[in-house]
Amino acid sequence: MLPSATWGKRKPQSRRLGWVRSGRPGAMWAQKEGLHHPHPHPHPHTVVRCPSSSSVSCSGDSEDEDMGLLEISVTDMKPTAPELGPMPDGLSPQQVVRRHILGSIVQSEGSYVESLKRVLQDYRNPLVEMEPKALSLRKCQVVFFRVKEILHCHSMFQIALSSRVAEWDATEKIGDLFVASFSKSMVLDVYSDYVNNFTNAMSIIKKACLTKPAFLEFLKRRQVCSPDRVTLYGLMVKPIQRFPQFILLLQDMLKNTPRGHPDRLSLQLALTELETLAEKLNEQKRLADQVAEIQQLTKSISDRSSLNKLLTSGQRQLLLCETLTETVYGDRGQLIKSKERRVFLLNDMLVCANINFKGQLEISSLVPLGPKYVVKWNTALPQVQVVEVGQEGGAYDKDNVLIQHAGAKKASASGQAQSKVYFGPPRLFQELQDLQKDLEVVEQITVLIGTLHGTYQNLNMTVAQDWCLALQRLMRVKEEEIQSANKCRLRLLLPGKPDKSGRPISFMVVFITPNPLSKISWVNRLHLAKIGLREENQPGWRCPDEDKKSKAPFWCPTLACCIPAFSSRGLSLQLGGLVHSPVSSPLLGFSAVSTSLPQGYLWVGGGQEGAGGQVEIFSLNRPSPRTVKSFPLAAPVLCMEYIPEPEEGESGDGDKDESHTAADSSAAVHPTICLGLQDGSILVYSSVDTGTQCLATCRSPGLQPVLCLRHSPFHLCAGLQDGTLAAYPRTRTSGDVPWDLESPPVCLTVGPGPIRTLLSLEDAVWASCGPRVTVLDTTSLQTQQSFEAHQDEAVSVTHMVKAGSGVWMAFSSGSSIRLFHTETLEHLQEINIATRTTFLLPGQKHVCVTSLLICQGQLWVGTDQGVIVLLPVPRLEGIPKITGKGMVSLNGHCGPVTFLAVATSILALDILRTDQEEAEGPKAEEDKPDGQAPEPAPAPSSHVGRELTHKKGVLLQYRLRSTAHLPGPLLSMREPAPDGSALEHSEEDGSIYEMADDPDVWVRSRPCARDAHRKEICSVAIISGGQGYRNFGSASGVGGRPAPGGESDSTLLIWQVPLLTL
Repeated sequence: MLPSATWGKRKPQSRRLGWVRSGRPGAMWAQKEGLHHPHPHPHPHTVVRCPSSSSVSCSGDSEDEDMGLLEISVTDMKPTAPELGPMPDGLSPQQVVRRHILGSIVQSEGSYVESLKRVLQDYRNPLVEMEPKALSLRKCQVVFFRVKEILHCHSMFQIALSSRVAEWDATEKIGDLFVASFSKSMVLDVYSDYVNNFTNAMSIIKKACLTKPAFLEFLKRRQVCSPDRVTLYGLMVKPIQRFPQFILLLQDMLKNTPRGHPDRLSLQLALTELETLAEKLNEQKRLADQVAEIQQLTKSISDRSSLNKLLTSGQRQLLLCETLTETVYGDRGQLIKSKERRVFLLNDMLVCANINFKGQLEISSLVPLGPKYVVKWNTALPQVQVVEVGQEGGAYDKDNVLIQHAGAKKASASGQAQSKVYFGPPRLFQELQDLQKDLEVVEQITVLIGTLHGTYQNLNMTVAQDWCLALQRLMRVKEEEIQSANKCRLRLLLPGKPDKSGRPISFMVVFITPNPLSKISWVNRLHLAKIGLREENQPGWRCPDEDKKSKAPFWCPTLACCIPAFSSRGLSLQLGGLVHSPVSSPLLGFSAVSTSLPQGYLWVGGGQEGAGGQVEIFSLNRPSPRTVKSFPLAAPVLCMEYIPEPEEGESGDGDKDESHTAADSSAAVHPTICLGLQDGSILVYSSVDTGTQCLATCRSPGLQPVLCLRHSPFHLCAGLQDGTLAAYPRTRTSGDVPWDLESPPVCLTVGPGPIRTLLSLEDAVWASCGPRVTVLDTTSLQTQQSFEAHQDEAVSVTHMVKAGSGVWMAFSSGSSIRLFHTETLEHLQEINIATRTTFLLPGQKHVCVTSLLICQGQLWVGTDQGVIVLLPVPRLEGIPKITGKGMVSLNGHCGPVTFLAVATSILALDILRTDQEEAEGPKAEEDKPDGQAPEPAPAPSSHVGRELTHKKGVLLQYRLRSTAHLPGPLLSMREPAPDGSALEHSEEDGSIYEMADDPDVWVRSRPCARDAHRKEICSVAIISGGQGYRNFGSASGVGGRPAPGGESDSTLLIWQVPLLTL
């Protein structure tokens, strides 16, 4: 440690972590250059052995565990633990917060390294040295595979972190350290091996606990002797949680790092590296868990059965797997029995299995005991139907199908003759109809009572009105029961064996899901899995360098439908633009919400040169869109912009009175849709009213064609053909039109050429003219700066999309797209799209990008050849660099992809409320913190408020489940420090990190409040527009389901993705 007097006075020094190759083959030297260390003797050089060319199996017989990676002798270093000195005077509030976040990083990393050391020193080493051995040497190698290498990685990181802590007050930089330490491929390799081996390691531990009493006694003794009573499993799950922890801390650090700070770009890059690493590990963990789950299911099936052959063929993907409660009802609606089942949704079949838990509770508290399955039934996916309460009529042919309940006694002959079918709850809709009829009778009686001349006890108008009110209350209760029955009751109609007469028999299975969200997920995934079996989706996507037999990743969207863009087929109308107006429909049922496209309307605009324009409006409140309105325009539509209701305070950082006025006036403003036409007209329509009444219209200066429209909190900006930017200010008065279109707009000359695209950011508007992009202030529209996005003067910027802290751009010629930083305008990355499409278009060297879209961590790229490429990008606040190879859609257009658009809608919150939450009412919601997890309180001076809602924390697809509800004591017995000094989360509260949804990864911890706040479900669809439809996967080039119309007709392709939890 440096003396405390020297803190904050040291000059910044150039320090970096370098890798220097030694003269000895197969070895590498790792050295911290310029690393300050308090001891007079420098650290010895540290050896890092490169992986050998031959792969090493984790089940090898050698006792040496070097396995070819990162053999670093850190035991001789004994670095001093990093520690911040006294806080200097005169620090800003953000600097104070950044110091506390740094302290949290140091403390968290120290705790993590100590946990890894405990795994080796308290478990691995004693087991290896034990005689007689409780666990063989080979099994020890498998259980503790890569733990030593992970420890070495973080020991090196801790040394470098110590140097940064020592010089923190002089430099305040840490982002580049994360980039240098965790962007190397060896870190991904080591963690990948560990994550992929984790399930196998836990399986070995579980089996040893059941078969070797000495090993079980060893684990119990070690847990009792540990200060915090964390089990071996609790320690070994920490590497799986580590990177989500880092991401949360870096998000805090970035939030408190102002623009222009030398560490800001490094922090954004570090956040990108960690998110990318975590996503890769999560995908590998998901695949490993999928294989393990299918293997566990296969063990319960006879080797000779057809189901066993299907499961072991390697062509099955596990889409969803959950424990549901099957219920069986009697003919009067009474509950006969209920039992938990494990239900597996594969890509082409549905499997239900009984669950048999075997093992002692004391063992399950030390290591997760996976269940054993016994398959009850399985059926092909196309034959599975979801039937809602009261909607049975349309689900099947009642005249030709006999329904039986699974688990109930077979219907008698008399029962068949009466055709009485009972569905789960006791005839709720019939009872509701009975109440309605009774109410009509009582209303008639009330009228008759009013005609009585005499006065009679209990026979007067007051009593009659009470009868009516009582029946109305009963009807409301019955309606709530019906709604509640739909919320968590999953009713499936499955095919059975025909009876003796050949009449088909179907049986009804009723499952109770844990919550309404689970019910929605099952209905949605079943619907998309059926669509995925269509010819055009077999396959629908392909990786550029994979073989044809490989399956597309589960995150690839599914082509839902292909429809003509315009109903007027006689005219050859060209597409101009498309927007989605999210209008919720309260009339949709529970399953309709789960299976339909994002609710609302699609507005498609286009036209033909010299023949005017046209707008087509499609309703999306069903699985397949349908046209609800079509109207002509005087000129072709070139662009469209959807403008939602302005949020309170949306007017930015301007004058307070101005902001207040804008906020007050926004209350009466409804969502609108603006159209830009070729004749210079700008039309404003109400997006809610499908009567398509034009609210306002204006003409651009000089009647220049309107090429692009974008709105900001202050202006509606129009990019014109002559290089002029016309800005229409927001109105200060209430009304249907939020923009002042009557007064002349503010006109700015951006350049000599046309303004091809506009991009609205939080504090700036970007406008492209030729190869240059001009950055304008959002409020004043003053030019802040301008930069050249392409070196060729003949090339124009045609598309700009933002994600995180970066903007991706496409150009009028060439197949490359470029990434620029939103703050420094630095060119960060360039990707050649042509390299991704060569396997679909052999010999086609010239490919041009014609459309761009970023949605849910995916960059969609449309080309002039009709090919659509999908590239993964980070979702958080970092730099949206492309690190993966991406996927190429085998469904595309015959001509250029004119546009790519997204349709999103949020499912109503009331359909996700459980009965208990509805009983608690709004008060329960008010008492809960706004999306915050129950963390130990930080130090009083830290003010480290995460404010992490799930929208910011969508790190990984799977999360660790809390096991506070399971029997047995908590594994982590230590309470948080009473003074709140520990900023790190409790040892095994893995549920707040949302890491893996794996039934075998149970973390026994206290309940996590964040799980209760996942109440926003987002439905997403991607729409591409272009000429015709083409399937690139068929030999002839045109296959799959043909699009209605010819190859030159404007066509819309609509992809659906599984419902997202926000």
